[in-house]
Amino acid sequence: MKFESQPSYSLGHRTPARREAAASEIGANVTLVSQSALGAINRGRVLQALYDNGPKSRADLARLAGVNRTTITGIVQPMIEEQLLVEGDAAPSDVKGGKPARPLYFNPDAPMLGAVLLLPGTIQACLVALTGEIRAVTKAEFDPFGDRQAFIATLTKTLTSTLSHAHQAPFGIGVASGGMIDSDNGVILAVNLAPVLTGLPLVNILQEHFSLPVVIDHHPRALLVGDRWFGPGRGQQNFAAIYTGEVLGGAFFIDGKVYRGLAGSGGELGHTVVQIDGEICNCGKHGCWETVAALPWLRKEAARLGLPQPGSITCARLVKEAEDGSKAADALLDRYTRNVAFGIVNLQQTLFLNSYVLHGDVAGGGAKAAERVRQHVERLVVKRPSQEISITVNGIGEGHTALRGAAGLVLSSHLKVVI
Repeated sequence: MKFESQPSYSLGHRTPARREAAASEIGANVTLVSQSALGAINRGRVLQALYDNGPKSRADLARLAGVNRTTITGIVQPMIEEQLLVEGDAAPSDVKGGKPARPLYFNPDAPMLGAVLLLPGTIQACLVALTGEIRAVTKAEFDPFGDRQAFIATLTKTLTSTLSHAHQAPFGIGVASGGMIDSDNGVILAVNLAPVLTGLPLVNILQEHFSLPVVIDHHPRALLVGDRWFGPGRGQQNFAAIYTGEVLGGAFFIDGKVYRGLAGSGGELGHTVVQIDGEICNCGKHGCWETVAALPWLRKEAARLGLPQPGSITCARLVKEAEDGSKAADALLDRYTRNVAFGIVNLQQTLFLNSYVLHGDVAGGGAKAAERVRQHVERLVVKRPSQEISITVNGIGEGHTALRGAAGLVLSSHLKVVI
């Protein structure tokens, strides 16, 4: 699917810095950052301030973005004319006789962001508005052990159906995928539960087919990015996302940046060891965090304890049954949340992020499960003075968060600026 020529839109693309004059010219002014690059930087800062703080007046944006109040109009006015931003209704002025402030925010009708969530056997695609609303969701299934060309055909057909709802070309396509991802080169390195994806250069395939920018990242990092742009991580500089399900994963946001490691290999939290000589993991090691804090462990323990229908047990069901008075469910819930807490304790002792957002099965247990995890962390961690540990859940559901995160990958690529 190729889009017809559209007006040029920019969320703050990186503009290479250049010298204003040759260094060899006598008396020439030489600068490390050109005016055009500085404009992109300031534009990116303003957009970042809007995502972090919500609708704001020009004066507030100048302060939050660290730009001169006399130049803020020159930064935001082009984005209003491009219909990226819109002005809200005037708010009463705090200054007697002052001009009422009109808050600026993203135009819900601006070009959108394409998003794909790719998990073993399932594809979800959607459009995400700059304000975070999800639209035009399309779903499909594929054979995880099947033919690669058949998978590519299914994916492109699904994504084409979604993109057909876009009234103009989206800013790009973000892909959140399970497995090991080389985010630098856009390749899915390995997916144990879906070998058809192993070694797939997905970014190149989608870029060639749709003629749009494409970015890809690991599913837990996409959850983190979704938290950062549209969820409980907004405005935070340090936090982690923890996912539990059939597997366990996580991601870090450190000093205002997503930590990916070399070629996107960072964040394999499920295979950090929490029990020396513990149960063997599917990776071949013993005692991985995943072996005691994911659904396979939970369901095996439920069967061992004689709980009804152990093969469908979830954290949400344990919370409900514990509330209904089941002591067995309450005890298993306590062990499960303690096991989740063990890995978080190791992260806290190592990185002191203080803030953790739960996703997947454990998040299905809601605030009650999160509070149990927090209590276990508080008991196990060596605390520092005035250290407050926050354990929260993203309440919109894993699928929507991951899709928003995939869209957020596109946002992140646009808002990278040279400073």
